[in-house]
Formats: sequence, C-alpha cells, structure tokens
Amino acid sequence: MNPSDESELRSSRWFSPDSLRGFGHRSRLKGMGYDDQDFRDRPVVAILNTWSDLNTCHSHFPERVQQVKRGIWQMGGFPVEIPVMSLGEMMMKPTTMLYRNLLAMETEEVLRCHPIDAAVLMGGCDKTVPALLMGAISADLPAIFLPAGPMLKARWKDQTLGSGSDAWKYWDERRAGNLCDEAWGEIENCIARSAGTCMTMGTASTMASIAESMGMTLPGASSVPAVIAEHARLAVATGRRAVELAQEKLRPSAILSPASFDNAIVTSMAIGGSTNAIVHIIAMARRAGFPLTLERFDELSRTTPVLANVRPAGKYLMEDFFDAGGLPALLQQLGDHIDGACATVNGKSIGENVAAAEVIDVDIICTLENPISPTGGTFVLRGNLAPSGCIIKPTAASPRLLNHTGPAVVFDDYAQLKAKLNDPEAGITADSVLVLRNAGPQGGPGFPEWGMLPIPDHLLKQGIRDLVRISDARMSGTSYGTCVLHVAPEASVGGPLALVRNGDLIELSIDQRSLNLLVDENELAKRQAEWTPPAPRYQRGYGAMFLKHVTQADAGCDFDFLHHGAETPDPDIY
Repeated sequence: MNPSDESELRSSRWFSPDSLRGFGHRSRLKGMGYDDQDFRDRPVVAILNTWSDLNTCHSHFPERVQQVKRGIWQMGGFPVEIPVMSLGEMMMKPTTMLYRNLLAMETEEVLRCHPIDAAVLMGGCDKTVPALLMGAISADLPAIFLPAGPMLKARWKDQTLGSGSDAWKYWDERRAGNLCDEAWGEIENCIARSAGTCMTMGTASTMASIAESMGMTLPGASSVPAVIAEHARLAVATGRRAVELAQEKLRPSAILSPASFDNAIVTSMAIGGSTNAIVHIIAMARRAGFPLTLERFDELSRTTPVLANVRPAGKYLMEDFFDAGGLPALLQQLGDHIDGACATVNGKSIGENVAAAEVIDVDIICTLENPISPTGGTFVLRGNLAPSGCIIKPTAASPRLLNHTGPAVVFDDYAQLKAKLNDPEAGITADSVLVLRNAGPQGGPGFPEWGMLPIPDHLLKQGIRDLVRISDARMSGTSYGTCVLHVAPEASVGGPLALVRNGDLIELSIDQRSLNLLVDENELAKRQAEWTPPAPRYQRGYGAMFLKHVTQADAGCDFDFLHHGAETPDPDIY
C-alpha cells in the first residue's frame, strides 16, 4: 500500500475525521510539540517498553528505545513509546509468573485501545517475552519482537561464570564449607557483568530463541548480546521493519501456524532450553487458536537432538553461541527438523532466512552427527503421580539418578522446606526423593521457581550435589539437577502429589518416561478421601482473579477467559 493513503491505516480512525473527536486527537498531539508532518498520513508504531529501574535485564532499554524510534522515523512512521508492566525476574515476589498474564492482558488492551498501526515489543527478562507475545497474538495487530539480548560473559579468577547456573553451584560450595565470605563477595561483584538477560541458556535466552523460531523477530535477533553495537543496529532495523509491517498489514495470525509452534518446540529442545518454555509455548499457541498439548512436546523431543553446547546443559555461554553463528546457524544445522516454509516478520520464510547461515564452531553448535544428546533437552513424564504430565530436563540431570527408586521426604510448602531441610530427623540420604508440594499455579501461588530444591548441608559436605527432587513448581532456566517439575494436577487442587507421605517409594524412570508412587491404590483412595483443600491465599484483587481463572501447568497457566475465541472488536470512536 502507499504510506500516504491514510485511509488504509488503523490510526486514521483517530486522526483523519473532520469531527470534534478528530480535532481533539490531533490537538493533543500538537500540545506535545508534534505537528501535522510528524503524524498525519504516517503509520503510528507503538514501542511497548518493559523497562524499569528494578528490571536489571532491561537497563539498556532507554537507549534502545531511541534507536527503535530512529528506525521508525527513517521509514516515515510516527513512533510512540508506551510503558507497560516490567516483569523483573530477580526482584519481583513471589514470582513474575504470577504477573505474566497481567502483562499479557495489558499488552492486548494497550494495542487495541490506542491509535496504533504496528508495535515493537521490547522485552527479554523471562516472562516479558511470552507475555508481550501472548498479548500481541490476541490483539492481532502487526507486531515485531526486539529481544533484550544476553549480558556479556563474566570471569572470576580463572573461571568463566554464567549467571544463575554458577550462582547455584558456588552457593552449594559455600554451604559445604569450600568457599569463604571474601570469595563469595568477589563472585557477587562480577557474575552479572553488563546489562542484558542471563548469559546462560536460561528462560530469557530460550524464549528469545523461541520468538525468533516462531518468526516474530528479525533473523538472528535472539542471540545478539545486549551491549554490543550490533544490538543497537538491530533496534534500528526492528523499528524500520515495524513501519513496513504496518503498511503491509502483516499480522501475527498471518505468520503463526501449527508448524510455527512445532518449530518453537524443536528449537527449545535443540538448544537444551528452559523447562519453562513448555508452559509459555502452550499458552501462546492457545492464544493463536491451536490446542497444543504436552503430547506434541513428547513426540518432538524423541526425534530432536540437542545441538547447543550452552550452560546449564552444556559448556559455553550465549556470547560464545552468538560468535559461533547464533540461532540461524543452529536452525540451518537442524535441516528437516525445522519447517522452513513458515512465515516470519521480515516477509521471508524461516528457511530463506537461515539458508546462508554458517556454523563457526562445531564445539558450540554441534552437528546432527555429533550432538550433545540424541534426543531433546526436555522430556515429558506421566504416571500415577502425574496423570496430566510433568517434565524433566535430563541433559541437566545426573545420569545415576535418571532411573531411580527411593523413599520420599515430603515438604508441604517452601517455608517448611527451609525450616526442616537440615533437620537430622528428616532422615535425608543420597537415595531420598525430595518432594515439595503446594508450589504450583494455585499453591505457590503463581507457580514460583522453587523446583530446584536445595541439597541438605550434611550431604553437600559428603560431596553429594544432586538428589531426585519432585515438585508442582517450576525452576529457573539457569538451574540444573534431577528435578521433576510441573507435576499436574498440582497438590493444591487435589492432585496425587497431595497424597504422598514420608517413606513412600517413588519410582522415576527416564527410560519409560514415567513417574509413579509405589503405594497401593486402595491406600491412595483412602488418603484422597481424607484430603481437604488448603484455603486460598488471596481473597481480593488480582490475586483472587488469578486463582479463580488460571489453568494448570499442562494447559499453559493462562487465564481461561483469554484463550482464543470470539474476536474482540476495535473500539468505537464517538
């Protein structure tokens, strides 16, 4: 379309009419110092910015916003920055997952209620990525995602540090008595080296990679470190492309398909990505109208090799991954595992976008013939302890524990875990199976990242660094260990996890992809009859709405009323 044909622009409904309302809209822009040349006959591009002073991952966004605006101006668009809720993973309690759906709702409504023709979605910290995409998918206005990018890799003495993963590792060493306070302070001072998201393949980098594999970013965007010059140029290019999206009216519904979400799953498996990705991919797919289930993850994990040798499943960090060719090189290496015909926001297919990509270092981005693992980074398990499914990341687990039977040591909540973990009367041994319940979407509340249960001090001092740990919680994408997560249904709604008692034998079998409580069915029925649900944590406000409407882990933890359905109309303007 011709950019000057304002009748083709959604924003023209606000700015074109010779009416009292049109007068009001134009006059208020002029009151901010803009004139007709700035906004008349131009695509209005919203920049949804999730920056805040308490979101460490996004501390470079004030500068990036200006670069996005530069790209929009260059292409004849009119940029408008709109701040939306900032989900800072490190600072928000009890968990940013409690607020993912709130940001998704805000994104959808901000896009719908304003004179916007296209949007640049600026995010990176774990839950900002799916939240922004979920909202944009539901609003279905042209949108492009700009990832925050990973921070630079860090060093302590002769050790390369990865945020998150090495924090867990050195904390265990400190608790074991192997690390002094001075050394711990030195690590604290250097482990977060720059602006940007965790430089491991945690949830942030996983979700950025998924956004790219779904076609919602420019090629290569997910791997570019946050503070290098290329990231600034990426911001400008994203702004330029957003104007073209408005002119082409290329909406998410024209880009996303079941094959797009298959590509997202395959990518997550191949990068050894965060277990959190499963919940977010399901939520995004259902916003797009595709009833994705855990079964599809299980099918694709069986045939997808892990190629990214990046922590916590591998050796390197995101800066190394970028230098080795980044996600385009990995997607090109995957070959027929990726559906190359899927559309992307730059107007080309994903196959066209990665055709010329090159792997620079095969130790970082491995070949299909020599993968990190022949099967995907995340497995789906089922059994009488998780009838609706649960997940494990075997590439980050201890091989000796992947097929294990042991006695349960049960904690009813995280407070009890902290209070009793090191109690000698708990009787925790190297064979024990630690169980944390009431930590799911309802029980947490909000599905917090408590799934990497700590190892008791006395076992750490014996050199033991892993146990089988089972919960209805999530865990950080930077975490590792033999952690079974997302057990569904969760304990707080009466799932079988609520029935486990100390000493019960639990059988984990990765070979069978199963998780079972070895207790007689009649005994379990008796326990079920005696079980009473806990009182809801929230009685009012957003928390009460969350508890009333959030779905279980296997359904994406979205609000039931936000799933794809009848179209919400654009607002009337009177």
